[in-house]
Amino acid sequence: MTTFSKPMVMTDRQRKFREIYVSGISPFYNGIFHIGIMYGVGSLIVFYCLTQLDNPSWAWLTIIPVAIAGNFVEWTMHKYVMHRLVDVFALRAIYDRHTRQHHQYFTDTDYTIETVKEHRIVFFPLRVLIVLGVFGLLISYCAAKAINTNVGYIVYITMVSHYLIYETFHYCCHIQENWFVRNVPLVNTIRRHHAAHHNLGIMMHKNMNLTFPLADWIMGTSDLKRGLLGTLFNGFNEDHIDPNLLPIISKFREEKVQQNKVTLEGPILTNEEKEILG
Repeated sequence: MTTFSKPMVMTDRQRKFREIYVSGISPFYNGIFHIGIMYGVGSLIVFYCLTQLDNPSWAWLTIIPVAIAGNFVEWTMHKYVMHRLVDVFALRAIYDRHTRQHHQYFTDTDYTIETVKEHRIVFFPLRVLIVLGVFGLLISYCAAKAINTNVGYIVYITMVSHYLIYETFHYCCHIQENWFVRNVPLVNTIRRHHAAHHNLGIMMHKNMNLTFPLADWIMGTSDLKRGLLGTLFNGFNEDHIDPNLLPIISKFREEKVQQNKVTLEGPILTNEEKEILG
């Protein structure tokens, strides 16, 4: 059983990629401004919607199906857009930013940042919040017309809140080790869950959730073999990792393998490894 995160170990391949990436970040980029706008705008949207509610009562139950749907949307986007090249302008850009950049910058042996400048590789561009805002507004408008205004506002609150939780949890996965990420339930679970996802061998197939690993558990893409509650509150426990995955995980932690068997498009797997990963 592992209670704490492991010490970070960076390979030369990863170090060289980081140096090139960081050198290409615009001198005008400001990591604090980036997250300030994101959380500021997102929080204002949620606050405004809350002030518009009029005795919502049962309408609060809307959170449950919308949050579950959001968890599956998150899983689907991660698996089939962020890790599968869809050669359409916006979707291609998402794939390029995630698989070809984010997953070269972070591995399961070193998945932390040291400076706010590196927020550029952790958080989505601000345009994602704009797209979500417009898309969420359309869905919320339809919900308001189909059911009532309270439901429409709560749908919007849930969608925007889900995005902010996603970004917060993802940030917690990539910051330096501290008491909070080590001990807070669900946060420590997703930190280990996402660190495992950054293994260069299994990254295209396992641990696609960034909030709560519900869809991963239901769809069979978790690296763990245990029940739902055990998966959600696993923390840093590694006792339940699927034993079939362990040889692949271990293999792709080796620097020589990373140099020879990993491209910007992902790992070069054997037929047996592909079969294990499904």
